[in-house]
Amino acid sequence: MFDFLQGYDLLGAFWVTVQLTVYSAIGSLIWGTLLAAMRVSPVPLMRGFGTCYVNIVRNIPLTVIIVFTSLGLFQTLGVDMGADRFTTINFRLAVLGLTAYTSAFVCEAVRSGINTVPLGQVEAARAIGLSFPQVLRIVVLPQAFRSVVGPLANVLIALTKNTTVAAAIGVAEAALLMREMIENEAQLILISAIFAVGFICLTLPTGLFFGWVAKKVAVKR
Repeated sequence: MFDFLQGYDLLGAFWVTVQLTVYSAIGSLIWGTLLAAMRVSPVPLMRGFGTCYVNIVRNIPLTVIIVFTSLGLFQTLGVDMGADRFTTINFRLAVLGLTAYTSAFVCEAVRSGINTVPLGQVEAARAIGLSFPQVLRIVVLPQAFRSVVGPLANVLIALTKNTTVAAAIGVAEAALLMREMIENEAQLILISAIFAVGFICLTLPTGLFFGWVAKKVAVKR
């Protein structure tokens, strides 16, 4: 029944999906947190940049962003991300596109967590002489992250599924292998079921784990 799987690197394709998810998640968390800091900044220019970035990027289809990284950045502007092999270049461009897109959603999740921190704590921190970056780093963000573990888990699960868009620029992840197998084998339903189960195996434990973490670190007020 599963003889047709011989000759296909199924685990290798899902390993590329995992790598895309991990690298993009790290990049999105860093850039998304910086964007959230900009959105609550007392500097109007930074607030304006953060607001424009989020409202523009999250309303552009991910496919457009991923294709732009290949056609626009690499083929037109010559941005090769420090690599000389097409497979590596496409992988890094996909991570860049996924990071740029997902960070807009991370930003909004973190900003919602910042809004849960009582204003009195912020005012008390400013009263003892802490600067805005110090208030954010020492008082606000630690509490904000504890209150948005659940929403960030949802973003991570969505990111895992969004990695399938990287197939548009030839990254050899799970969706690209599935398309190749469907073209070569007369097993459409079985192949689709195999890849659906594969993604469930990736996302379900993630949701359960972060749900457990969210309960453990929830801020009691």
